[in-house]
Amino acid sequence: MTAIRLLLVDDDPLVRAGLSLMLGGADDIEIVGEAADGDEVEELVDRTRPDVVLMDIRMPSVDGLAATELLRRRADAPHIVLLTTFHADEQVLRALRAGAAGFVLKDTAPADIVDAVRRVAAGDPVLSPTVTRQLMAHAAGSATGNAADTRRARARARLAVLNDREREVAVAVGRGHANAGIAAELYLSVATVKTHVSRVLAKLDLDNRVQIALLVHDAGLLEDTRDA
Repeated sequence: MTAIRLLLVDDDPLVRAGLSLMLGGADDIEIVGEAADGDEVEELVDRTRPDVVLMDIRMPSVDGLAATELLRRRADAPHIVLLTTFHADEQVLRALRAGAAGFVLKDTAPADIVDAVRRVAAGDPVLSPTVTRQLMAHAAGSATGNAADTRRARARARLAVLNDREREVAVAVGRGHANAGIAAELYLSVATVKTHVSRVLAKLDLDNRVQIALLVHDAGLLEDTRDA
């Protein structure tokens, strides 16, 4: 099996050393490079061609958010996972909208960080239902009045391209359900759910499930579900 090529980006050399020791010990992960700031990332990505970039949000020159936005503009963009203390949840929210595949907390257990890299490399964004709900709550509190109405109208207009089944799947993704849970809820096979998710991503021009969840939330569809 081909090893997952991983690039580490953190301005703290001790954090980088710890991550390198932890992740480099996995048989299926290869550390192909390290950077101390976001301004080094594009050049390193060109040179090392990583599958996944594990990157701190807060860095002195170019932070993880700006670096994520730059990388996601590339046709060959790697998957990006952000490291955070979760005190920067507005930044995390913006990064997820920009196309980051998820994030892990800096105090996450080593085995879970290794698992997160593997999951992201396999195309499965790292965002648990609990964290999804926290982010959604933060998003809900960040816009009120006309701003919230405008965001909702725009989100609903984008979602109008989905058919009824795709919309049901999108709402289930928004509630943080995995494919197996969606399959059981909608009486579909897991393979069919995966197909629907892929179609939703393509129709909405989104990068991952997290962005589906954010768009569904912005449209107010999770509120509609609770009221039903």
